[in-house]
Amino acid sequence: MIHQKRRQELLSRLPEDAVVIVSTNSEQKRNSDVSYPFRPDSNFWYLTGFEEPDAIAVFSKNNYTMYLRPKDQTKEIWNGVRLGVDLAPKTLLVDKAFDIDVFFENIDSLIKKDSIVYFDAPGNGRWKDNSSTNAHNHKIDSLYESVLQPLNPHISEMRLIKDKNEIQSMQEAADLAAKAHLNAMKSSRAGLYEHNIASGFDSMFRNENSEHAYPPIVASGENACILHYTENNKELKDGDLILIDAGCEINGYASDITRTFPINGKFNEAQREIYNIVLEAQKSAIASIKPGASSNRPHEIACEIIKNGLIKLGIMGSHDELTKFYMHNTGHWLGLDVHDVGSKLIDDNFREFKSGMVTTVEPGIYIRKDDKIEPKYWGIGIRIEDDVLVTESGNHILSEKAVKDIDAIENLMS
Repeated sequence: MIHQKRRQELLSRLPEDAVVIVSTNSEQKRNSDVSYPFRPDSNFWYLTGFEEPDAIAVFSKNNYTMYLRPKDQTKEIWNGVRLGVDLAPKTLLVDKAFDIDVFFENIDSLIKKDSIVYFDAPGNGRWKDNSSTNAHNHKIDSLYESVLQPLNPHISEMRLIKDKNEIQSMQEAADLAAKAHLNAMKSSRAGLYEHNIASGFDSMFRNENSEHAYPPIVASGENACILHYTENNKELKDGDLILIDAGCEINGYASDITRTFPINGKFNEAQREIYNIVLEAQKSAIASIKPGASSNRPHEIACEIIKNGLIKLGIMGSHDELTKFYMHNTGHWLGLDVHDVGSKLIDDNFREFKSGMVTTVEPGIYIRKDDKIEPKYWGIGIRIEDDVLVTESGNHILSEKAVKDIDAIENLMS
């Protein structure tokens, strides 16, 4: 029923004669005849709840039709059971269902002469392959170009505000990821490899019937200064820090948590100095999150604290050098996608936070080898990231179970 309510809500935002077309992904080849694990397009799943590949939903205020793969005994023996056309109306609560191969034979019957068609292909229209779904998407673009309106902005505004069920899934995802991060802290030691630590996340997520929301970053030593490091193959060295950016999906909703800690369980002086700057920036940024506050305020606060902290340590000479050490934003929306939909700007101004939004808060400092900087700081990369829900009275840190204060980390690892 939740998907039906979402379709009704979407249609209430559109003109009376609107027709919505939304499609999901096809399976993607990894190599030869091996496919990547399938995940439905987020917008499609949000509106339909249907998880099979190669499907297109068409709906208006008077009709809901699904085009999907037909039953095929041979293919189902090899690749799994399909819902099929006959069971789709009762299972998906659609008025009619058809084989996706007849889509263009009867789609015109659903689109009146004065209809306004709302459609965006998965991936914002970037045709990355020759799959059947992409072929359909491309043809839809061509046939209805004159009456086509973008759908994503309308769905994005809906997805930006989470309901209680979405929040519950995100809380569960944050709890599981936090548990995995604590396990990583307790199991890290010199002589292991980054992939050994990564495997702990693999196991814990799979044991809970979950999966990674994105490829995990397990970056020790100077690898932590590579923002999207994913090789995860270096040996852990005594005295180094390890930065882990890892989250999971539950019911399609993501968590996204980063923690940085010493491999041997004890921060040295230089690590402690940099860590405390990042931690102060992160806590202060989170404190600014509340309904009515600018969504850019956390970034402004984090930047100011990091600039002042690095200047005080003599690492930066002026505020103009910040992007050399902190080159990304302080947060992004979180939901069905890790970098979730929803514009940060409205009429060229940063939008205000509203209750139900979920954002990450993830300031960092990354210090590469530089003759102008004291060697004790070289190779230190620190990021601290939490998932924060905007509430009516302020905010709630969904990922709060993953400890981040220095004393708490050292006590856990002792």
